[in-house]
Amino acid sequence: MSTAKPLSYTTLQGISEKTLTVHHDKLYAGYVTKKNEIEAKLELLMKGGDVSTANQSFSELRALKDGETFAVNGVYLHEYYFDVLGGTGDATGALVDALTAQYGSFANFQAYFSACGMAARGWVVLCYDLQDQALKVYIGDAHNQGGIWGCLPVLVLDVYEHAYFMDYGSDRKAYIAEWWKNIDWAKATALYQRATRP
Repeated sequence: MSTAKPLSYTTLQGISEKTLTVHHDKLYAGYVTKKNEIEAKLELLMKGGDVSTANQSFSELRALKDGETFAVNGVYLHEYYFDVLGGTGDATGALVDALTAQYGSFANFQAYFSACGMAARGWVVLCYDLQDQALKVYIGDAHNQGGIWGCLPVLVLDVYEHAYFMDYGSDRKAYIAEWWKNIDWAKATALYQRATRP
């Protein structure tokens, strides 16, 4: 059984306490609850439940397995999103150095990642691709769409409206600009170093 991870901060620059509370305590916590519910039902099926009707059109097993990827990724992506916030946005460290080398400048990376935030319907994920052994930026329109197996998330941006609408209305661009000011680059660098460890 999973439990919702608490936040280590209560305020962010440009993201209100109300938005943060609703986003974390209601939406993210709801995904944790659904993840647990689905896993409990799957466990019953794994331990002798009736799986004789399983098929690719519709079955209880198919519905649970599809819901599982949506709920689990809903939990994990939110945790990556929240875990690297709470900082001052001062971009320093090995991750920033690697991004600068790969994109020609940190400003180029920031512009590209922000543009991906405008293009995505749900998520932007900077990850370390274990196959290519390189940092990559991928987008996802849903929790269980757009993810690449073999990639470890380093920096995750939630661009669903619930992440910013109370504070910015439909001005996603302003939200993304403020989001950069809250990144704890030491935490993001730790994720990068963990992903690249031999």
